[in-house]
Amino acid sequence: MTHPFSAPAGWDPALIRPADDQAMMHAALAIGRRCLGQAWPNPAVGAVIWKPTAQGPLVIARGFTRKTGRPHAEAEALRMAGEAARGAVMSVTLEPCSHHGKTPPCADAVIKAGLARVVTAIEDPDPRVAGRGHARMREAGIEVVAGVEARAAFLAHLGHIRRVTQHRPAVLLKLAQTADGYAAAEAGSRTQITGPIGSSRVHMERAEADAIMVGISTVLADDPQLNCRLLGMADHSPVRVVLDSDCRLPPASLLARTARQVPTWVLAATDSDSARHLALEQAGVEVLLVPRKDGRIDLGLALQALAARGVTRVMSEGGPQVADALAKAGLIDEITLLTHMQPLGRQGLLAVGPHLRALLNDDTQFEAQSSAIYGEDRIDHFARLA
Repeated sequence: MTHPFSAPAGWDPALIRPADDQAMMHAALAIGRRCLGQAWPNPAVGAVIWKPTAQGPLVIARGFTRKTGRPHAEAEALRMAGEAARGAVMSVTLEPCSHHGKTPPCADAVIKAGLARVVTAIEDPDPRVAGRGHARMREAGIEVVAGVEARAAFLAHLGHIRRVTQHRPAVLLKLAQTADGYAAAEAGSRTQITGPIGSSRVHMERAEADAIMVGISTVLADDPQLNCRLLGMADHSPVRVVLDSDCRLPPASLLARTARQVPTWVLAATDSDSARHLALEQAGVEVLLVPRKDGRIDLGLALQALAARGVTRVMSEGGPQVADALAKAGLIDEITLLTHMQPLGRQGLLAVGPHLRALLNDDTQFEAQSSAIYGEDRIDHFARLA
């Protein structure tokens, strides 16, 4: 198959500089973040269509994956560009799909639009794609460049990668501690640690998650809402998930009473009380049953149950006990550690357990990504290396 376009006048390959590819991929990654937490079960992809000029890249169109995963970013960008896409370059954060699902293959749309060059960050590990999109475009005569800003794209699409390769969502752990390392005055008690600016940052991260997960002890102690309370972003609230082996979530809790407004799922053990399941289901809560392991629900199987429902990114706010259990099971992908500037000033519940501490100290598994001050809190981000 021959490519149907001829390069327009003035389109000189020599005009393209490596810095242009990096800049356009940064732009694609930034625009892709707009649908984090909303695109699942699909990845939140960003795409930019541009042409090289002597003055630098000229952006023609941009697109990102829309809510519930359709339309795809490439289709959105091509729709915006129209005929101007012919002979242009597309920078896209993930290999365009090559299979028929609920939408036609994006690789075919790219070919039909007459693009001259496609720059991708990473190959899609989905077995239905896995290099076939790149191959199809190359066979059509399109220049394909892969691997630009691959590490940033790996982190951006980590949820999709974990779901299609390990059948679980990415786990993004959030944990708050006082300056002297405590999460609460004592187990089972509520201690407000994070300041207002740091809390706003956490709510933004909630909006970028598909689901937020806590343990039943947190719910019984705090009766939380677990929604996104930033102005104008209530509809970005993630699915609320409670790890609740014995199905103890009270039907009178805030989570149960608002389950018809914000989806709320309880992960309970298969041998838990069916009468409790029914009471929660009547309130609008979905109960998902998972086998026990060492007396509690199996965390690995619990995450697989979420992935089977399409969830790609889970933010765990379950406190020290859940955090350390996830660390022990090797199920944490990113860590957000908020440290308040004031100490608790007395003995309390340690925020970082032994298994999580070992991970944070192991630079062969995790690397520090960023550190910044938000009002009264320092927020440190860590990410798994592979």
